[in-house]
Amino acid sequence: MIDHGIPERNLPQPDSQAEEQIIEEAFQDVLRGYLQSNHRKKVEIIERAYRFAKEAHKGIRRRSGEPYILHPIAVARIASQEIGLGSTSICAALLHDVVEDTDYTVDDIRQNFGAKIAQLVDGLTKISGGIFGDKASAQAENFRKLLLTMSEDIRVVLLKMADRLHNMRTLGSMAPAKQYKIAGETLYIYAPLAHRLGLFGIKTELEDLSFKYEHPAAYEDISSKIQSTEAGRHMVYRDFAMPIENQLHALGINFEAKYRLKSVYSIWRKMQTKNIPFEEVYDLYAMRIIFDCDDPASEKHICWQIYSAITDIYKLHPDRTRDWISVPKANGYQALHLTVMGNDGNWVEIQIRSRRMDDIAERGFAAHWKYKVGEGDEESELTVWLRTIKDILDNPEPSAIDFLDTLKLNLFASEIVVFTPKGELLTLPSGATVLDVAFSIHNEVGLRCIAGKVNHKLVPLNHRLCSGDQVEVLTSQHPNPQPEWESFLVTAKARTRLRQALRRDRQPQIEQGRERFCEALREYSLSDSNELITKVMGYYKLNSRDEIYLAISRGQVDIDEALAHIARRNSTSLLKKILRLGLPSFGSKEDADEMVQESSTPVINRKETYRLRTSGPDGADSNYSLAQCCNPIPGDDVMGFIEDDGTVTVHSLTCPRAAVLKATYGSRILSTAWEEVPESRFVATVQMEGIDRHGILQELISMISSQLGIDIRQLSIEATDRVFTGRLVVRVSNASVVDELCSRVKSLNGVKSATRI
Repeated sequence: MIDHGIPERNLPQPDSQAEEQIIEEAFQDVLRGYLQSNHRKKVEIIERAYRFAKEAHKGIRRRSGEPYILHPIAVARIASQEIGLGSTSICAALLHDVVEDTDYTVDDIRQNFGAKIAQLVDGLTKISGGIFGDKASAQAENFRKLLLTMSEDIRVVLLKMADRLHNMRTLGSMAPAKQYKIAGETLYIYAPLAHRLGLFGIKTELEDLSFKYEHPAAYEDISSKIQSTEAGRHMVYRDFAMPIENQLHALGINFEAKYRLKSVYSIWRKMQTKNIPFEEVYDLYAMRIIFDCDDPASEKHICWQIYSAITDIYKLHPDRTRDWISVPKANGYQALHLTVMGNDGNWVEIQIRSRRMDDIAERGFAAHWKYKVGEGDEESELTVWLRTIKDILDNPEPSAIDFLDTLKLNLFASEIVVFTPKGELLTLPSGATVLDVAFSIHNEVGLRCIAGKVNHKLVPLNHRLCSGDQVEVLTSQHPNPQPEWESFLVTAKARTRLRQALRRDRQPQIEQGRERFCEALREYSLSDSNELITKVMGYYKLNSRDEIYLAISRGQVDIDEALAHIARRNSTSLLKKILRLGLPSFGSKEDADEMVQESSTPVINRKETYRLRTSGPDGADSNYSLAQCCNPIPGDDVMGFIEDDGTVTVHSLTCPRAAVLKATYGSRILSTAWEEVPESRFVATVQMEGIDRHGILQELISMISSQLGIDIRQLSIEATDRVFTGRLVVRVSNASVVDELCSRVKSLNGVKSATRI
């Protein structure tokens, strides 16, 4: 349960009879969906779980004002009807907040509903509050709990997905800062996790909902454009699909053809990465063909039969055929993808699947239970992936941020398939190297690896592999791990094993640094805690405890300096608490107030929107600083982040660093609003390209300087044959000025694009 699931007991009570009817109808909807499924019909235990949960949550409301019991009912409905789970999971979903929010214990659940349901509820309770808390170290620990529990019973994380999906669907009742935090961690961890588990429908909805709350204006703009162009697009699709459907009917194939629109988030991502407007996103839709087949052995033949029929009608794109039937993705996804040229001159993707493949693609591993006969390939793929998760957890003290980044790298990575000299098949994340292959074979092979042979050619350890490569690993007699290896390793297993090996080699120095650190803690009367370690890591820009100890032993950092700074801040926090509580034992309130002012920055109200005041040349006297990683300017969609010293740094919402901050330091995120001051100036960069012609540079400079009155700080243009690319750096007051500049530059004859970067 995340923040907006926190019970509220003092909200106004609406008409109880009407409310009871709403609750009962919601539960009956869960039952109807369950009875229509292929699961064994255990209605009695589901009804008992419902009555138990309803009584436990009686009188409790969500922050939206609705009865709390509607939340577990909604989670149960998603688990049953959208993921395809059975009675055990439905009961666990109905009971998932009982232990945390009421006086009932896991033992009570066990006595009433049995060990398996109690185990699922216990697993969900342990990872409550979302994956993340307020501190990065605690967040990593919570995530470890989630993954450990997941490796014991995959249904725990599937139920957590259902819980998060409903929380995202009801996020509107939360304050903006909370929306940023929850949407941020959803996009950073939950959506990739849903993708890795094969829950593509849920993954897409989580991405769209996160985008809706992070960029509401862009979401509305794209949604309205999709709606306004729907009629014309559908006509183009019908013209495209009709010949294919006629051909498949003639072949006697029983199928369903679907029109699949690209998600709002996917469209926006393409606009961002390609620097193009909505009108230039041509692959807005795809065609999906789902055929019926009672014999799984015939599926592959029918897929290629449909492929052949389509390519007889339309021209095939030779580089965009994907065969995930012969080699399924690690999450069990199977389909045949091809891209052909449509009647309007645009490329259209077609996905070919059997009904079984489609069920697994949309509902993930849960759907495998419906089809499995013994230990199938998909189930073993799941086992392999869960074993990879356990490998990540083997390092006892991972850096919190690095831990999350390593995991996310493996959650959302597209995959390649390589072969050993014996013809064995290895599935690896895109970008994997020879060294990743070595570690995937065995830890010792990785540590002894010195080079590789790819397609019989000698290559270095950091050689990036492509799908279809044959890879042979060359080793030495003795292990020789190097710290720089980590910069090009991609797989979580390889990184974890390398760190462990390096840690063993550095252990004597680490122990020496640990002893000095403990001595310093005693000197400053500080206790060793995850929060303290996080502050020290932030102070010195280090990534783990071991790096701190190593730096101390090598004399690279002065630990006394950091601990003295932290001790002063702790004293400030104590003074603030004394003021808040009005304790008389600290002298007069005026004395304490003066001490606080001398030793701290102003207290920020995190619940209200933080007003970004811009004053002085270049914003020098503002109440914020601009993040160097993304260089936002007034008018951009931004968020605030409270630094360790209490100051506010502003990040663009599209900044990769901002995504990490939202997911790991949620309580320090601020909802912000600009208060512009015209005389302030900020630097912005515009990238241009177009067809070169005589006089275009003079027109460009004249328009910017004379017509728009914008100061040019830098201008560089390079022409190759008839095509030019340019980079323009200007000083502007806000983002709207840059938008106007880009629009005017694109109006010049020959300029094809002008985009702020």
